[in-house]
Amino acid sequence: MKIWTSEHVFNHPWETVAQAAWRKYPNPINTAVIGTDVVERRVVDGVLHTHRLLIGSPNVCYASEKSTVDPKERLMTLKTINLTFGSFLSVYETLSYVPHPTDPSKTLLKQEATVQVEGVPLNRYMEDVLTKNISTNAGKGRQGLEWMKELANSAANSTNEILTQTKKSLDDITDQARKSMDELSATAQKIHI
Repeated sequence: MKIWTSEHVFNHPWETVAQAAWRKYPNPINTAVIGTDVVERRVVDGVLHTHRLLIGSPNVCYASEKSTVDPKERLMTLKTINLTFGSFLSVYETLSYVPHPTDPSKTLLKQEATVQVEGVPLNRYMEDVLTKNISTNAGKGRQGLEWMKELANSAANSTNEILTQTKKSLDDITDQARKSMDELSATAQKIHI
């Protein structure tokens, strides 16, 4: 059995990171996950509980992810277990996102994965290879989360630009209509004199 751990600090508040974490799959940086399916979702005492299936490339991997999001405590926890090759390979991964303890404008991600290979030759070697792969994919996952956050910001900025342009257009139309009405009113007053 191999245990892998990691910590990472995101330079964004917890709310931003938690939203991006929900939306990080699929993404062009970590292409191992091509989609997700929600199996169950419920809210209990203000805490969101979700069970999702993570879908990998055909014949590659599938995983079950159970998560909780507690907005009051500002804690998001994801627990994932592989479904593919489950008869001889088990990978348990836990991720937790919390506000950084000394800087609330940042978010601390703690990750832990336990890898166990049984019933096949060279199991220790395979555990080492899988653990290195987890480390690489964790980096891609963090990059994918950053990518999603940027994509969301870009969409928000585009929406703000569209709203600003729409407001300007409506203001211009209103001004033109007001001028036309003033001209019409002035013309009508001249006719009545």
